[in-house]
Amino acid sequence: MARTVWFAVLLTSLACMAWTANGLRFFHRGRQHGGNVQLWTKSQFPENLLPPEQWFTQQLDHFDPTNQRTWKQRYFTNNTFYKQGGPVFLMIGGEGEATAKWMVEGQWIEDAAYFNALCFQLEHRYYGKSHPTDDISTENLVYLSSEQALADLAYFIEAMNVDLPVGTKWIVHGGSYPGSLAAWMRMRYPHLVHGAMSASGPLLAKLDFKEYYAVVRDALSEYSKDCIKSVQSAFQQVEILLKHMIGQQDLNKQFRLCDKIDVTNEDDVASLFENLASNFAGIVQYNKDNRPKSPTHNITIDVVCDVMSDREKGVPVHRLALVNDMLLKATNQSCLDYTYKKMIKDMSNTTWESSVAEGGRQWTYQTCVEFGFYQTSTMTQEIFSNKFPVNFFTKQCSDIFGAKFTSDLMNNAIRRTNTMYGDLHIQASRIVFAHGSTDPWHALGVIKTLHKESPAIYIKDTAHCAVMYPSIKSDPPQLVSARKQIRALVSQWLKQN
Repeated sequence: MARTVWFAVLLTSLACMAWTANGLRFFHRGRQHGGNVQLWTKSQFPENLLPPEQWFTQQLDHFDPTNQRTWKQRYFTNNTFYKQGGPVFLMIGGEGEATAKWMVEGQWIEDAAYFNALCFQLEHRYYGKSHPTDDISTENLVYLSSEQALADLAYFIEAMNVDLPVGTKWIVHGGSYPGSLAAWMRMRYPHLVHGAMSASGPLLAKLDFKEYYAVVRDALSEYSKDCIKSVQSAFQQVEILLKHMIGQQDLNKQFRLCDKIDVTNEDDVASLFENLASNFAGIVQYNKDNRPKSPTHNITIDVVCDVMSDREKGVPVHRLALVNDMLLKATNQSCLDYTYKKMIKDMSNTTWESSVAEGGRQWTYQTCVEFGFYQTSTMTQEIFSNKFPVNFFTKQCSDIFGAKFTSDLMNNAIRRTNTMYGDLHIQASRIVFAHGSTDPWHALGVIKTLHKESPAIYIKDTAHCAVMYPSIKSDPPQLVSARKQIRALVSQWLKQN
């Protein structure tokens, strides 16, 4: 079909949709709103019976003995299962608010009942209600780092040990970024931590995390070759439509853009493509996890691939718009808020009352000064376009936090992180690394056993942190097996000195 004829058919197939502005996206750049590990199930416990929040006095800067400033860090306790001589399980908080529901649900709670463990959950500094400083200005975020978070955990453990029998064994648990912290905690503080369960933890800091979208591509392709071909065609068609004024107008309507696309603004174009690709990333990352109350739980790889492969739903770009609409509706968003300037403005808000204070600004800061983790189109240009390379993300660091946040600073910071923690060559015993093959973050984690005392469990066809959520009847056998392996390992560790 000639391009002019195809273009006419494409415009005819596009339906008009209303749109209004309404804020940040639910899933953005590998992180969902509120953090990557959340319980979406409705707890069987009434809110008034959940463990109350408690507060621990913490040092602001653990590495400057002349700085005596302190702050209050939030934590939760569940001693329901504890028997004298039992271990302590510590759930490490991450890039979102800690929740009391984790104290009554989750695989770790099922294991705590089995081992008669005392349970704590410590909220990460600068997330949730744990506010070490008056605001989250760039000057104050200097106290936000994985090193400070690990030291927070160490001082918390020491304080709790005062009221516990001598020799009590601590097992730390964490998923996603806290999964990394769990492994690093065992490595850096072996005298305090006896063992660690690290789920979906990225251990290799990397500026250009190009492998992320390669996993997304492979997951879609594994379900259906037609699916990935249709995705590829859809993104190519978006590029073609952007070259024509009428095409731009229809993209505005079909994808329910909060602001009309300005093709002369390269940052906006890059952000649009990155957001459309992110739709598939979020679906793959959490594919068929066992969080039935998650807003996007029912939107799985097979659902979107069936849409993308259905020729009766129009040309590929029309199907791409249907997927976008599906996710907007599921997350209660009336339009796709994609513009670069708006994002930078939101991320530059330094008050604790801002929408980005739920973790978006803080986590972005940590990526700029410690990890990178930028999910780029470098490795998948033929599928998701070449519109969001690594410099699109490094530019955001300087635009949000200041001119000194250059790519050189970030490269040096990433080298420092890998030097401190050992990247994928971490040397420590009694750590179990659990990863799902569908989870794109596994590309930066330990998925093969390098040391028999710290085994890796690679779970086929499972999603991000799936091993941590409450067990349900529909869990696949490989996930059930992984949980049993982890419990057996913890049992073995608790018998060791």
